[in-house]
Amino acid sequence: MLIVIDVQNDFIDGSLGSAEAQAIIPNVKNKIEQYISNGNQIIFTRDTHFSDYSKTQEGKKLPIQHCIKDTHGWQIGIKATPGSYKIINKLSVGYYDWKSFLSQYINTPFKNERDFTIELIGLDTDICVISNAIIIKAAYPETNIVVDASCCAGSTPEKHKAALDVMKSCQIDVIGE
Repeated sequence: MLIVIDVQNDFIDGSLGSAEAQAIIPNVKNKIEQYISNGNQIIFTRDTHFSDYSKTQEGKKLPIQHCIKDTHGWQIGIKATPGSYKIINKLSVGYYDWKSFLSQYINTPFKNERDFTIELIGLDTDICVISNAIIIKAAYPETNIVVDASCCAGSTPEKHKAALDVMKSCQIDVIGE
């Protein structure tokens, strides 16, 4: 399974965009195409905020309005081959309900947690990618969690590297460095 974290216009070239985020987009598209050709499940997350963003905890700590629901910046910022993707609108840096959501794929009569791999890619490595990777690892400690660094960008290159190091410490496999 591939989980594409917050590859939205505001994180690519919008209010929180960066040259590093723009540079990984071809890698992200190639990774998605690879998963499609292998018949694997792909999940997209969308950071989702509302008009009261500046009054929220996040808005006070990160006072840059972004990913306001139904705006251009909130939209997924890549064109992918049409498929049956699932999209999760998450209201925080990490999606709190991964355990419930992923239970339809893991620990079923046909798939055991130890035989399942979840790969994460996306934006920002040091905020949303790491948060979701650790939540999933905590919910499914025997599942192989992989983050492809070549398909991620952080809020800065230094924070990107630091987040990758922390994920390695949490027994998350980091590839593509």
